[in-house]
Amino acid sequence: MPAPPPPRSQPKRRRPLALPAVCPCEGIAPEPLLASLVSLTADVASRRAGEASAFPVLRRGTHQAVRLAGLLLAFLEEIQDAAATLSHSAVVGLTELHVAMQKMRFLLTDCARRGGRLWVLVNAELIASELRLCLGSVAAAMDVLPTSIVGASVESGELGRLVSDQAWRAVVRPDAGDKLAVRSIRSIMDTFKMGVAPEADDVMRVLRRIRVESWFQCSEEIAFLDGELSARFDAGDENSSAVVLLNNLMAFLVYCRVVLFDHIDSKQSDATAARPATCPEWIRPEALQCPITLELMTDPVTVSTGQTYDRASITRWMKAGCRTCPVTGEKLRTADLVPNAALYIVAQFSTGSTEERRKATSEARKLSKHSVFYRALFVEANAVPWLLCLLSCMDASVQDNAVASLLNLSKHPGGRTALVEAGGIGLVVDIVNVGSKAETQQNAVAILFYLSSNAEYAEEIGRFPEAIPTLVRLIKEGAHRGRKNAMVSLYGLLQSPSNHAKAVAAGAVVVLAGLLSSDRDGDLACDTVSLLATRLAQLVERKALNLVVVGSSPTLGAG
Repeated sequence: MPAPPPPRSQPKRRRPLALPAVCPCEGIAPEPLLASLVSLTADVASRRAGEASAFPVLRRGTHQAVRLAGLLLAFLEEIQDAAATLSHSAVVGLTELHVAMQKMRFLLTDCARRGGRLWVLVNAELIASELRLCLGSVAAAMDVLPTSIVGASVESGELGRLVSDQAWRAVVRPDAGDKLAVRSIRSIMDTFKMGVAPEADDVMRVLRRIRVESWFQCSEEIAFLDGELSARFDAGDENSSAVVLLNNLMAFLVYCRVVLFDHIDSKQSDATAARPATCPEWIRPEALQCPITLELMTDPVTVSTGQTYDRASITRWMKAGCRTCPVTGEKLRTADLVPNAALYIVAQFSTGSTEERRKATSEARKLSKHSVFYRALFVEANAVPWLLCLLSCMDASVQDNAVASLLNLSKHPGGRTALVEAGGIGLVVDIVNVGSKAETQQNAVAILFYLSSNAEYAEEIGRFPEAIPTLVRLIKEGAHRGRKNAMVSLYGLLQSPSNHAKAVAAGAVVVLAGLLSSDRDGDLACDTVSLLATRLAQLVERKALNLVVVGSSPTLGAG
């Protein structure tokens, strides 16, 4: 039997506003080339009834492009019957059309993309330039088509000339609404730099232009920008002007999502009573204080060295002629002040109302879920102790968001250190037992797993009498996800020899052996075998495990 082919690697996702195009191969037959071009052009022309109405930017230009695609489609359908007789020069022209229409489809897809609308707006000039190039390429390709094809019939001749004329004459530029919205964005950024809240009319003008009308739509925009930011960091491009712009746009949208939209789009009830969280001794309030004035920061901003100050104080510092960072003494590479959204959110943990805490913890959960950059920012902003403080909140949403945020931050080495140093292990173990939601309890177990990757922390967790028995109970009685999380967490804890006897005393061997014989799916059984073989087998006499494998039901073997 021949060996199976190697798995195909997944193609990388196309970056927005990147226009890759595949040139049809040399020597392609006219029939498949024309058929593919008809299909491609029909896809672009079909946006007239659908996505064209959702283009928030370059509305006139995108409408012209879609309308031109409709005319081109009619022309191509008119000459399709003559595909077999197309000359080499006709194939060259159709090949150029194919490449131009590929790029046009990518551009229109980006212009109509949900979540990327603010990014499209600030890049309106670039998009207009690219769209003009596409239309120019269409016009040039039409002009090189031989007259024998264009004039094959009266209809094709008229349509061909119309496509060429319309493509050459098309005027694609940001319209007055685009320009006004972009000026509003610049004004908002300047306002942020001065430490003043932006004018509501300016903010709403931008949001209306990109048709962001809800908390959820704002979240889509933030998620898109966060993905762009992560991609640039992964590419080592963290010092580019685009990164600064992305940071500023994200800060603007976070401000909109927190301040302008009163309700989170969800079906969850807000009827749950809430109890204000108290501030325990291990929270360091100086983390929210400006290093210059030692007062609580009301408008935290970050300078080029990564240090955060209150905007008013650092502005006075720089106006006095100082061009160094007050904390580190490093020279400031730029005078730009980037709003520190993470520190603003952390401030809401301590001073906000229940609804503000609910929104703030939701922000922290979303921003820290996929972004390593924001995890680091939240750790530096001392978010971990404040999130631990919120575990005592009676509001189920606040507690759930706080635990999920801690789970995300526990993936960061500094986050794990901060959690342990703040004495949070006991609180996390408590949440495993009494969390308000099953998902909250499962996330708390996952936190223990990330902590257990450190041998010292694994030993520290084992010092809590209820920690290992709780995990064993979940393995025995929990839902599928909870059992899986508890199992891998127990696996991590067993790297510490001091936890071996505690696991046996808690009944881990009996529970895992019972799971081996009852798990029908097999995936839990595999994890169980790993646990027994790697950690627990050495604790039990071989004769106690003198079981055999009978049939298809796995049992414990004799070593």
